[in-house]
Amino acid sequence: MVPTVLLVILLLIVALPPLIFFGYMYALSKKPKHSIIRSHPFLGWMRYLLEKLGPEFRQYWFDNDTEGKPFSRADFVGLVYAAKYRTDLISFGGRRDYEKPGFYLSNAMFPQLTSELRVDNEKLLPGKKYVITDEGLFTRREKFIDEQVKPWLLHDDDVIVVGENRKHPWRLKGMFGASATSYGAVGEHYIQSTGTGAFMAGGSWINTGEGGVAEVHLNTGADIVSQIGPGLFGFRDDSGRFSIEEYKRKASLSNIKAFELKFHQGAKIRGGHLEGTKVTEKVAAARLVPVGKTVNSPNRFEFLTNPEEALRFIGTLQEEGGKPVGVKIVVGDSHRLESFFQTMLALDIFPDFITVDGSEGGSGATFKAMADGMGLPLFAALLILDDTARKYGVRDRFKIFASGKLITPDKVAIALALGADCVNSARGFMMANGCIMALQCHTGKCPTGITTTDSKYQEALAPEEKQWRVMNYILQLREGLFSLAAASGLKSPREFTREHVVFSNESGQSIRVADLFPYPTARKKAFDQ
Repeated sequence: MVPTVLLVILLLIVALPPLIFFGYMYALSKKPKHSIIRSHPFLGWMRYLLEKLGPEFRQYWFDNDTEGKPFSRADFVGLVYAAKYRTDLISFGGRRDYEKPGFYLSNAMFPQLTSELRVDNEKLLPGKKYVITDEGLFTRREKFIDEQVKPWLLHDDDVIVVGENRKHPWRLKGMFGASATSYGAVGEHYIQSTGTGAFMAGGSWINTGEGGVAEVHLNTGADIVSQIGPGLFGFRDDSGRFSIEEYKRKASLSNIKAFELKFHQGAKIRGGHLEGTKVTEKVAAARLVPVGKTVNSPNRFEFLTNPEEALRFIGTLQEEGGKPVGVKIVVGDSHRLESFFQTMLALDIFPDFITVDGSEGGSGATFKAMADGMGLPLFAALLILDDTARKYGVRDRFKIFASGKLITPDKVAIALALGADCVNSARGFMMANGCIMALQCHTGKCPTGITTTDSKYQEALAPEEKQWRVMNYILQLREGLFSLAAASGLKSPREFTREHVVFSNESGQSIRVADLFPYPTARKKAFDQ
């Protein structure tokens, strides 16, 4: 009798929960409007489960190493190794599809030796990196070691001066920094690790994005580019209008080296958006907006309606703050730039730098149609901007910053050759901080603690450890740039031009970019009127 009772109890324990679960799911399947669940309850639920988990697993199991979007598995792993182990060595050859058209760097017959490079490696920096001591099928044993590392800074002869006519010009000994990521869109742990890593590497910078300057930005010690967006977050008065007093207060801060007016952003040529759940007290204080309220910005500065108004405003900021002021744009075509450059010449007012963002640029939240179809990709945009500036004879009046999926030394080198002076990256620094491309940026529930202001999720990101990964990523990329310059026969990455890049098409035909897109002859006199 007892065994029978025990057997019945055991069966109930084993069988009853699944029966209740499936019964509940079946009853639930009759309520939703999803036709598949209504007709095929259990298979329908399984389909939606797999669909939900798809983005997380696809990059590991189903995409091959080179086809993942927005970044391939090969690029992702290469960046992680650069940040964690400070190496970009690979085995058995590259994984690029060499049959597809693309840009390639042209190597010299007689490259430069490392000893012949024009580089500042005199002062070694304290660094940390991981070293793999043992790797098995399911385990990897590592140790975190201290060492002295080369900074790979530009030589004094190659220093980049932004706003050389300003009272406080910005001098850069590096060509690679963190692109705009707003406080609120990202959390303070990410800002702390990225800013501190950039500070430790030297010669780098962080851009605040349009979310304003927060205390955590300043505490990192890094050079800061303070972005001013159409919503005027962090630069507004109580009525939401631009406050010149707030601007001058921020311009007086030593950490802030330059200001950037955000006219456009590659992934969203519209106003910014931040969910109210992300607007904490600290975020609200930085943006000068109410706590917990969803905030949007217009897709244009309401008081700037034409090139003359925009340039006069830039001139006012340059005069009042004494620091470089630039603009961030997306290029649509050369004709739309013409009036902007004509007005620059007519007023003799020039931005100190122009950041060109490619349409492949990222964002935490945007419309798919806009991300996929609006604006030109970076390399095409760079050529147009550089050509237009040269045609008007004003290329020496400002610096060009480039951003748009530039996370590896070869892509950065090509951008420099096509006209950029410096390069920004947002997602590269996010991946150096541990981003796994889970595509949860807009939810505030980022599993790696990057794109969230939720204290629970932010605990996943330990700034005291990730700051070293950011530093390693910067140093490894700069070393890669100098290595590519040496292979091209150059003493510094500052010497890259269109002569050092070749475009190869799908038929195997190749042509130098300098021949495909020759530098235009300056026609400034034609516009002096």
